[in-house]
Amino acid sequence: MPRRRRHWLRRLLWLPVLFVGITALQVAVLRFLDPPTSAFMLARQAEAWGQGEWGFRVVYDWRDLEAIAPSLPLSVIAAEDQNFATHSGFDLAAIEKALDHNAKGKRLRGGSTLSQQVAKNLFLWQGRSWLRKGLEAWYTLLIEAMWPKRRILEIHVNVAEFGDGIYGAQAAARSYWRKDASRLAAGESARLAAVLPAPRRYSAARPGPYVQKRAAWIQRQVRQIGGQDYLRQLE
Repeated sequence: MPRRRRHWLRRLLWLPVLFVGITALQVAVLRFLDPPTSAFMLARQAEAWGQGEWGFRVVYDWRDLEAIAPSLPLSVIAAEDQNFATHSGFDLAAIEKALDHNAKGKRLRGGSTLSQQVAKNLFLWQGRSWLRKGLEAWYTLLIEAMWPKRRILEIHVNVAEFGDGIYGAQAAARSYWRKDASRLAAGESARLAAVLPAPRRYSAARPGPYVQKRAAWIQRQVRQIGGQDYLRQLE
């Protein structure tokens, strides 16, 4: 084999090692440092500028989990991932249930866990390609291996989109109700969790029938999973 070809072959063989090292370093750093932005925030800002919306600005203001009303993380868990405390990143039963639900032609429902959503929101792009799903699964494995559950939950409620360009609990609380995230009421938290499947379509501040109905269901589910006792499982 010519020397040049061997040289390029060796480089190609190092690519998987570099990929594992870089992605693991990304996740390890964010175990301790709060993310200044996310892939989804950057994409939304670029989208706005691409459409000529030069005045558009992403609203994002980090708050530690202790500075956020417990009703919000509880509402998000109740709405999106009730097995969060016990699964290892993937909830196969929830995925099967979502596929069955969608096959019946009902309102589309996802089966992603909070860990998967954090992986997607922080590191990846929107879309449904197999490449993106594969990367999402890889980042999910890294996140579950390197972060405690409370850190996953803390990052999720800070980078989730609760309205067009409004990311995280503090930005949502200030934008909608002129208050800090620590003062969110249970009903407000439930409405924020209710819009998560489509935050640009639904409004937590001006909830329509769907958001009102789903928020009421979320509040019932919060009680069903044990309220703040659920959060103590994550400590």
